[in-house]
Amino acid sequence: MSRQHHDPETLVRPRGYTHTVAVRGGTTVHVSGQVAFDAQGRVVGEGDLRAQTEQVFTNLRLALAAAGAGFQHLVKTTVFVVGLSPEARDIVAEVRARHLFGITPPASTMVGVTALVRPELLIEIEALAVVDG
Repeated sequence: MSRQHHDPETLVRPRGYTHTVAVRGGTTVHVSGQVAFDAQGRVVGEGDLRAQTEQVFTNLRLALAAAGAGFQHLVKTTVFVVGLSPEARDIVAEVRARHLFGITPPASTMVGVTALVRPELLIEIEALAVVDG
């Protein structure tokens, strides 16, 4: 499998993401949107975006591991944040940077939404990964 990250000089220099990721070969892993549920289905960090973002990244790690993948295999993430604001963006970016530290970041999109599947949820992240195979 080969993976190429591209950040063309003709586009703004990205911070925390890559403009394009091209992959040849491998097995594609689609990860459903992960929210701040613990293993028993309870919401972690009600009203606390930072705590919920930490739980979402924990859930992403566990979901990826079940498919034989890790954060280093991510090629695309889509982040949905209720009531997205500059402050909320900074919180999500800080938590994300810690979890993705040391790897080339995936392509990524962050979208502000009015609500998620349950009113106490503040963030959802879906992901696409590619592993050798």
